[in-house]
Amino acid sequence: MAAFYDFTAESLQGKTIAMEAYKGKTVLVVNTASQCGLTPQYEGLEKLYEKYKDKGLVILGFPCNQFGNQEPGDAHSISEGCLINYGVTFPMFAKIEVNGNNAHPIFKYLKSKLGGIFGSRIKWNFTKFLIDADGKPVKRFSPITKPEKIDEYLQKRMKW
Repeated sequence: MAAFYDFTAESLQGKTIAMEAYKGKTVLVVNTASQCGLTPQYEGLEKLYEKYKDKGLVILGFPCNQFGNQEPGDAHSISEGCLINYGVTFPMFAKIEVNGNNAHPIFKYLKSKLGGIFGSRIKWNFTKFLIDADGKPVKRFSPITKPEKIDEYLQKRMKW
């Protein structure tokens, strides 16, 4: 069975990034969308990243257009929207699918390790998966879980 560090993904700039690059870091993987009611979570995610990036947290954003056509743009418009509207500095990846036959392998893996309340299928944008510094998926957060709640979780449970 594959491990998180065995996967790769294409960055928003078109480069292949090995998840192995994040070995030893706590990773929060998020499926994102720029035209969703939850899109303001980008701001909270960026605050979380700024607060903990020097302590080993990295947030990985994966744009997805599978929910209500809320990420229709190309890489350039996604990048501009994240930076201009929310000041996102954490790594963003190329648009992917998170459900179905064409789901990205990272999301297939994470869903198999951390099923949701109604099964493993991702229900909406901004579902979040926390992977510990050893590469083990440890917690799944629902789309409506605000980054501030994840901050509370990190403060209580992470060994910084």
